[in-house]
Amino acid sequence: MKLIVVFALAAGAFMGKLFAQNLYLASECKVSFFSSAPLEDIEAVSTRATSALNGSDGSIAFKIPIKSFEFPNKLMQEHFNENYMESDKYPEAQFAGKIVEIDRIDLKKPADYTVTVKGDMTIHGVKKPVETKGVLSIKPDGTIHANSKFPVAVADYNVKIPTMVVKNIAEVVEVKVNAVYAKK
Repeated sequence: MKLIVVFALAAGAFMGKLFAQNLYLASECKVSFFSSAPLEDIEAVSTRATSALNGSDGSIAFKIPIKSFEFPNKLMQEHFNENYMESDKYPEAQFAGKIVEIDRIDLKKPADYTVTVKGDMTIHGVKKPVETKGVLSIKPDGTIHANSKFPVAVADYNVKIPTMVVKNIAEVVEVKVNAVYAKK
């Protein structure tokens, strides 16, 4: 019986080590969005997003504090948090999914790979399935640079735009994600 317990503990430690060898955490993670509307363009950037990538199975996750988006105009930032995103009620946006082609990517060989990412994005308390393209760049120093650009329809996430400012905010905003991962 003792031998079985020792073997189980050793196997668990080995599997934990194996998983940790393929876990990458974002040392830098920037998420931005751009809204082009007839009366005004709106852009905001967050550098406080966090992300993790499992190189073994392609699982990837992001978490972005909504209040971390910074706008050039502080009044826009206030309206974004209070009137549209209701940041106190919905403090984070999240994505959890997988890189579809992870099995054809050699994370040890410097190269650029166009990938498809599928998963669920949660914004404003609404979870929706998404699929988008991106690029993984494996660098000689072992870091992984991930970049993606995709549209998000604000109505899909129950973000209400008052009719008096509807010409100021686009119905679809362009989201950009740039992350640099290092092995954990």
